[in-house]
Amino acid sequence: MNGNESISTHMATRLITFKPDTDIWDALKVIVTNKISGGPVINDQKELVGMLSEADCMRVILEGNYNNQPGGVGTVSDFMTSNVTTIDIKTTLLETAYSFAHSKYKRFPVLEKGKLVGQISRSDVLRAIAKLRPSVEVKPDSWKIRMPMVNASKQGRHSGSA
Repeated sequence: MNGNESISTHMATRLITFKPDTDIWDALKVIVTNKISGGPVINDQKELVGMLSEADCMRVILEGNYNNQPGGVGTVSDFMTSNVTTIDIKTTLLETAYSFAHSKYKRFPVLEKGKLVGQISRSDVLRAIAKLRPSVEVKPDSWKIRMPMVNASKQGRHSGSA
């Protein structure tokens, strides 16, 4: 296995998905019952049209009726995030790690020819990349003069010679 390997063998493929016209309270119950933090929203052609997250569901409660009663009426499409960042199935592990490192997202839907085929999470990528680490650490001689120093912030202000 190497970092240029496709994410296809590391992604989740058995997903809980939502339809845009599903009642938002029914979707919220699915999220709570299955202990998930959200899921893809797909149309009848299996095309990704959005993502429904816990944060989106919080808006259901906040947009409630008067008298401090939880409310919010509508469908998944009324509350989902429709501008979704996706990953193509041919994306490599390292490219995906880079995408996670430079975004706030914890998971990306994976598409193949525009159709949802899975989802990859930060944990999936970390597990796969952890297997890449060689069992013997090799440090070329040329690195010795520029070996990483201990981070000054971790030394404390009273460490070292006076």
